[in-house]
Order: sequence, then structure tokens, then C-alpha cells
Amino acid sequence: MGQIYQVFLDGETVYMCSSCHTHIATHEDILSKSFHGRHGKAYLFNNATNITMGDLEDRLLMTGLHSVADIFCTVCEANVGWKYVHAFEESQKYKEGKFIIERARIAKVNCWDQKESNSL
Repeated sequence: MGQIYQVFLDGETVYMCSSCHTHIATHEDILSKSFHGRHGKAYLFNNATNITMGDLEDRLLMTGLHSVADIFCTVCEANVGWKYVHAFEESQKYKEGKFIIERARIAKVNCWDQKESNSL
């Protein structure tokens, strides 16, 4: 097995894997907070890092049939959500290439600028 390289995200708020605290996405990449996953609330993200994709499969979701691939943390291999690869319904095409990350599988951290913390 090779070396695992992590990308460390820079932003005011960063979402991390709840198991190992690997950075997954930034607050700026959230497109919607009104999604649901297998374990409750989920967010739709434009980008995700430090993830690997599982096998592509067609899945019947609440909004119709989609081709999706589960996504896993590259460090601890926890399932954190899925990626929309293809939407069969025209009204759902906006999801293609986007990521659903389950709220129960991530933790949020606020990153403060060093200048701000020194002035407190």
C-alpha cells in the first residue's frame, strides 16, 4: 500500500470526517442543506476532497433514478456519502458531479485567521 496524501482545506469553516478528522469540504462548497441520506440530514456539496469512490450503481432515490457511487474517506475508509454521476430525469441533472455528504458522518470546525485570534 502506498503513501496517503491529504489535502488540507483553507476556509472559514471546514467539514471533516467525523471518524479521523480528515478535511472533506468547505462551507463555501455547500449548495444545499435540505437533502437526506441513509442516516438523516445531508448536504449537497459542489466539491469534496480526500475521498475515494466506490463502484457505480443505479439507485432509486426519493427524487428518482440516479447513477451514484458511494464515497469514502481516504484515511479511515468511512462511508461519508455518495457522488451523483448521472441523473436520468432532466429536472435532476443539476446534481450530476455533485456530492451528498451525510451530516452524521462529518464534523464541522471553524478556522480562525491568526490575526483575529491574536486581537482577542
